[in-house]
Amino acid sequence: MSGLEIILLCLVIQAAASDLAWRRVPNVLVLAGLLLALLLHWRVGGGGSLLAQGLAGAGVGLLLFMPLYVLGGMAAGDVKLLAMAGSFLGPWQALQLALWSAMAGGVLALFCLQLARWRGTRADGMPYAVAIAAGTIATVALAHR
Repeated sequence: MSGLEIILLCLVIQAAASDLAWRRVPNVLVLAGLLLALLLHWRVGGGGSLLAQGLAGAGVGLLLFMPLYVLGGMAAGDVKLLAMAGSFLGPWQALQLALWSAMAGGVLALFCLQLARWRGTRADGMPYAVAIAAGTIATVALAHR
């Protein structure tokens, strides 16, 4: 596992913990992660190619989940978190990350619905950063199999 991947995993786990505790993903965490990813890509890649991959990955992550935000099905912090994770991984792995996160999000939604049912309350949103963290772990793990 590369240093970039370790940093990414730490960031998404921190975002998931924040989303579980306070139901928000801090902008400072996402912005710092995005800038760090782009800076490291620029430094390691000698300027151009890896930086372009990082920007493309951020764009893919942002564009894939933006419709969900516009339709009211996802919070802006989750969209920004996926863009930040995509900046570490590049465009192809950002697509894989979005797919794994969507699958983890489906499982998480079922869990949240069942939990609300047990409590006799209404399901009111879910901490989607947890699904993005699970998707990131799956994407990184599958890249090394």
